[in-house]
Amino acid sequence: MRDILAFVLAGGEGKRLMPLTRDRAKPAVPFGGIYRLIDFTLSNCINSGIRRIAVLTQYKSYSLSRHLRMGWNIFHPELDEILYEIPPQKREGASWYLGTSDAIYQNIYAINIFKPQKVLVLAGDHLYKMDYRKMRDFHCSRRATVTIGAIEVPIERASGLGIMQIDQKGKVIGFQEKPEKPHPIPGDPAHALASMGIYLFNTDDLCNMVVWSHVHSEGDDFGKNVIPNIIHKYPVYAFKFVDENKKKAQYWRDVGTIDSYYDASMDLVAVDPLFNLYDRDWPIRTYQGQYPPAKFVFDEHDPQGRLGICVDSIVSGGCIISGGKVQRSIMSPNARVDSHSEVKDSIVMEGVTIGRKCKIRRAIIDKFATIPDGTVIGYDMELDRRRFTVSENGIVVIPRDANLAEYAHIEESPHPLDRIPHGFPVGVSPFAGAGK
Repeated sequence: MRDILAFVLAGGEGKRLMPLTRDRAKPAVPFGGIYRLIDFTLSNCINSGIRRIAVLTQYKSYSLSRHLRMGWNIFHPELDEILYEIPPQKREGASWYLGTSDAIYQNIYAINIFKPQKVLVLAGDHLYKMDYRKMRDFHCSRRATVTIGAIEVPIERASGLGIMQIDQKGKVIGFQEKPEKPHPIPGDPAHALASMGIYLFNTDDLCNMVVWSHVHSEGDDFGKNVIPNIIHKYPVYAFKFVDENKKKAQYWRDVGTIDSYYDASMDLVAVDPLFNLYDRDWPIRTYQGQYPPAKFVFDEHDPQGRLGICVDSIVSGGCIISGGKVQRSIMSPNARVDSHSEVKDSIVMEGVTIGRKCKIRRAIIDKFATIPDGTVIGYDMELDRRRFTVSENGIVVIPRDANLAEYAHIEESPHPLDRIPHGFPVGVSPFAGAGK
């Protein structure tokens, strides 16, 4: 795989994931307790033998850059291994990265430096396990110019993806980006064939395509502009996803919304998780700090009735469950749950402190938030919508660095909005600018 250079597109703003993306790029959003979303794409590269990777960053990239430096400094340039972070440099104009194809166009100079035979373009915010060697072998066997990773999806979800039509040999004969009425797979009206946002190009052809698209103002995105324009000019093939997850159902998730992010997270805490983090043959790499072991304090004999217990959950290093109860939740490093509190069906990120006698369910609590004693979250949607971000499916999101002391007893007031601290307009969260 030394003839391949991988570009990981990691500049996404992720507006639908707000407030989780208020202070970080979407690929840097924590997932599964100890990981970031980008770890899964990068681990796919390493497990596939790809050791030349360029990560294209843009939006609020500090936490992502720090994570790459601390967790992915495993490459040896003297062995022709690299992982470079490349922000927009305006080499080809005055704009930042305008889209997926424009990001490659602005980095043609990097392609010329490394001179790969093929270029693999990947998204840095999808969850899946894939051996890209199998895609490379398919690409070569078909003598393709472009090969697109493809997966069958339910027709009701297809309108949010790029949808392909292929012939019997897998050649792409039609492509529509996010169509209102997706074409089903012939003979299977319940499913459509969707692009996974994975593209393998022959290098010279890729450079010609992105230059032509830029010069002729055809657009800046592979799915919207480049691919539909080339399927009748070049041999473009679809490679059907071969899952390395070792489960009956294929697993690929684009966690683009709060609800999809929450659902994917809850996949991990099932008795038989849909996404397998425990396969030693396909390790997921990340940065892990020097945390002490997790600790559970107090048992059924405690005179105050405190019981530190955690079931059907993921618990990271440094966590202290001090007389509280955690069920079906993800506890990230250095999180703490104090006495008589209950946390259910929730995602608790790094450094969060949950005080005594709290009741929390179906919530996402971002890093370093402080939840005071007696706080209730997830039991009164009307009240929660006045205070926090609440998703369509009722997931309550507490932003990073939030201190909820002002809201510890807000439920006692007949007019909760009256308790917003002075100086904040009605309907505007006092935590909108908190933290970095």
